Amino acid sequence: MDSMLQVFIICLFLGAVVGFFAGLLGIGGGLIIVPALLYILPSVGISVTQLTHVAIATSLASIILTSMSSATAHHKRGNVPWHLFKPIMPGIVVGSLASAFVSEQISSDNLQQTFAIFVVLMAIQMAFPLKVKTGDDMPKFAVLFMVSVLIALIAGLMGIGGGVLLVPFLSYCGLQMRQAVGFSSVTGMFIAISGTIGYVIAGFDAPNLPPGAFGFIYLPALGGIIISSILCAPLGVKAASTWPTPVLRKIFACLLVVVGLKLLLS
Repeated sequence: MDSMLQVFIICLFLGAVVGFFAGLLGIGGGLIIVPALLYILPSVGISVTQLTHVAIATSLASIILTSMSSATAHHKRGNVPWHLFKPIMPGIVVGSLASAFVSEQISSDNLQQTFAIFVVLMAIQMAFPLKVKTGDDMPKFAVLFMVSVLIALIAGLMGIGGGVLLVPFLSYCGLQMRQAVGFSSVTGMFIAISGTIGYVIAGFDAPNLPPGAFGFIYLPALGGIIISSILCAPLGVKAASTWPTPVLRKIFACLLVVVGLKLLLS
């Protein structure tokens, strides 16, 4: 019980950092949460064979409330193109649900290395954002479905909301940036919910999970992250209006590169 309480308290601080930087830089929390949990969770007896799966699943579950809040705000501002719901959302649900079962087939070490490479690539994108060339027309239904399955699958495997992948794609297809971000917030919510359900089901029969685990999700860590991230996100939003955000993005990206390389080499 002492170790569970210790993880909860540590994750309160982690959630505060995640919430603040999410508000300040507009990033998803998974790139911070997963590496941190990889170091925190062994203290409660989570085996190395399950460690990365639990870290990613817990990260994904923590995204539900934050993405829900963001989606509601964008909907109120008319930033969600709901006509894309029909071709994209089925693929999002399929891909995010499948991610949990695909991850079960990947060893924890290989999953950690894949995540590490992904973190480094996302850090480079954060420091030097790609300027996409916008198109004129949306792809056909089948293309949107397949792309959405792939994006949701990657997002679920990495424990992120998927906006870092979906927004550039929708912008390339000709959608206005505010609509791309708004629709991405909705899909992020569905990725988080569907992926979380998948990780709960996939982890029910997993061996060597400690008390406090619900499937692959470790509830004490999840509770700590959610409580403080919700409280600290508005502080980050407020700081974004006065702090040198472009400089901070590059500094944060450098930190992510260090984290990714350390995970890759560990």
